[in-house]
Amino acid sequence: MVQVKSPYWQKVVDDAQKHPAVPGLETIPFFTMAPMEAVTDSVFRRVVAKAGGPDVYFTEFTNARSITHPKAKFTVQGRLHVEESEQMPVAQLWGDRGIDFETACFDLKERGYEAVDINMGCPAATVVKNNSGSDLIRHFDKAEEIIASAKKAGLAVSVKTRLGFNQIDTFEEWIPFLLKQDIPLLTVHMRTRKEMSKVPAHFEYIDRLVQLRDEIAPNTLLQINGDIKDRADGLELVRQHPGVNGIMIGRGIFENPFAFEITPREHTLDETLTLLRMQLDLYDQFTAEFGPMHFQKLKRFFKIYVRHFSYASDLRVALMDTNNTTQVRELLDQFDEQWAAQKAADTIAITTK
Repeated sequence: MVQVKSPYWQKVVDDAQKHPAVPGLETIPFFTMAPMEAVTDSVFRRVVAKAGGPDVYFTEFTNARSITHPKAKFTVQGRLHVEESEQMPVAQLWGDRGIDFETACFDLKERGYEAVDINMGCPAATVVKNNSGSDLIRHFDKAEEIIASAKKAGLAVSVKTRLGFNQIDTFEEWIPFLLKQDIPLLTVHMRTRKEMSKVPAHFEYIDRLVQLRDEIAPNTLLQINGDIKDRADGLELVRQHPGVNGIMIGRGIFENPFAFEITPREHTLDETLTLLRMQLDLYDQFTAEFGPMHFQKLKRFFKIYVRHFSYASDLRVALMDTNNTTQVRELLDQFDEQWAAQKAADTIAITTK
């Protein structure tokens, strides 16, 4: 059994072994949902949990400085909110000053968080310009300071990064450096910052990452991210690359809300639209508590639920023209009536032949 550097991640590993056995795997990897800006808030995490969630959730990106800054701390409350019915997520932080991570982690500890993940891979220009995210790949000293500062609160501190900033072979120096920082989990998105998500993930380097981990920090968990669509996809990747402990899925959830389902099955249109209605209800509750959210951000989720059936494109186009959740519900109700009529007509056509 894998021995991990923190009780939090040890429990994640142990709990993953309670899932059904997987042919060809002695140890079952854990699955996590990637931190995604304006996506992985409390609302969407609860929707994914309903569909069949991962072993671990991550929050949206949160600026470490804003958590305790007098003029900004109230604006991040929604990002860090965790409903009582939820599984506690890992807080994902970005920034460029050790002191900000230190104070933020003590604050998070008071909120009930047990684990923090440091973003050292975000490729967004606004983040990089602030000497944060993937820019830290170019500043080892700053990265070391941030990790050490975050640890002072006693939380489980992990890191998410990329293979390099501009060059892939940077990982031969960068990954060993991170492995020497005594962290329980290292997540690697298998691309460089320069590549963004424009090229296929470089799975050909996974075995080398495993080798480096085994040589330098055998008790550090290695998690892989990038181009993994669902649980079956992740399990196959681990079969091909023994030694990988965890699989993180990000954009795959936009292709299939049931991506983490342990026993995959076909889902009906009613099931997917029920998830959309659930998100609408939770969205309204969330905005009532934390203030208005930009409705345009909600629209990015419509394609998750409205796909792979007749008239899906027509419904998506209509949904994108809505301006509030009331209009969305009215449109879905109209669609339900039309869909029911169409199915009835199809049945009559079949039975009268």
